[in-house]
Amino acid sequence: MAATASAENPSKIVGTVWGLLILNTLGSAGAKTIVPLPRSLIQMVTMGALVAAFTLALAVNLRLRIRASAYLLLLTLLLVLSVISSANLESGFGALFRCARLALFVGTLWLLSRWWDGSMTFVRHHIRMYFAVLGSVAAGLAVSPGAALPDLYGGRLVGALWPLTPPQIGQYAAVIIGLTVLLVLGRRTDRTSAAVVIVPSLVLLALTHTRTATLGLFIGLALAIGSLILTSAAARRFFTWAVVCAVVAAVGFASALQTWFLRGQSKENFSNLTGRAKVWDALLAAPRSTSQELFGVGLGDKSFGGLPIDNSWLAVYNEQGLIGVTLVAAIIVVLGGVAMLRPPSLSRACAIFLISYCGIASYTEAGLGDASPYLLHLAVAASLLAAPAAATPPSTPESTPEVPRRRVPRWAQRSEVI
Repeated sequence: MAATASAENPSKIVGTVWGLLILNTLGSAGAKTIVPLPRSLIQMVTMGALVAAFTLALAVNLRLRIRASAYLLLLTLLLVLSVISSANLESGFGALFRCARLALFVGTLWLLSRWWDGSMTFVRHHIRMYFAVLGSVAAGLAVSPGAALPDLYGGRLVGALWPLTPPQIGQYAAVIIGLTVLLVLGRRTDRTSAAVVIVPSLVLLALTHTRTATLGLFIGLALAIGSLILTSAAARRFFTWAVVCAVVAAVGFASALQTWFLRGQSKENFSNLTGRAKVWDALLAAPRSTSQELFGVGLGDKSFGGLPIDNSWLAVYNEQGLIGVTLVAAIIVVLGGVAMLRPPSLSRACAIFLISYCGIASYTEAGLGDASPYLLHLAVAASLLAAPAAATPPSTPESTPEVPRRRVPRWAQRSEVI
């Protein structure tokens, strides 16, 4: 469907809706903030943001014009499965509340799909909104370093103004760093604007000591830039310099990198992934009925025995069963397959980065089966892989003679500020 706002001048309402979706997925549990915020108040804000996002999306798309999307279709099937698994109330009435939240979340994405046209529109929304979130983290660090780097988290960076955990901050920083680097390589933004985003985000990422986000950033960027190497000289140069810098860092700073990576943990604690493996083993060993095996126990808080699961696949298996795992796997496979079939382009590279990052992070973080930042990352990837919106029908050769295209000189090409 044709969008009311072009990729070059996207609707401000659409950007506001995207920001509200991001606010909803920030969560309500985390570190202690400078000014104590009741969890009920935080939940009221996040849920209010989701309701407002759906309302605004509906207001800007009253005719309910949507674009077909395999990603959204699979998400809708996952929603239906979640309702079925939650209906028996094994996880309590909270499961139905989470289903309602997921329904509003998916419904809002369907309404926004009208503007999914393969452009950088939602990439820019993503970067701006998460950079604003990181701005609040930096402000908290400046106001109260002790609260932002608490001993409870081993001196890792947390949100002192809004309760954000180190993995959350690391995830947001890694994603916008990767997307901004790709925008620079594609000459879709200037280096000054990119530096304003990348440099502070790298500092915050380092302060979180988040290994998953760091690995996801490097591996995702390697795959994304690799998809551009044959068609982009800038990508080839960046890849070459990145390899050289990586070798120098590995040789010259091996001890410091190892210390940062281990975070003071013992080898035993590191090998069982900070205790995650014990929770995983207990979850897999727990007896289950056939219904629980297939459909799960309903949407919960992504924990087992009072401890976080911290694995998307096992969290989905626990809450939505084997059918849910199949649907989530289909989402990753379909998006990845479509990306591989697309010709090399900046949109394809950004989609590959986001899909790769979510796939890597799914091993130690939960979120692929419920409303979360990971589903928003994949939604951006889906928008990048969507075919351009249909324009006005082209004129016939008989009615309009073909006008030769004039090449625009490099000095006249303009990049946008993020």
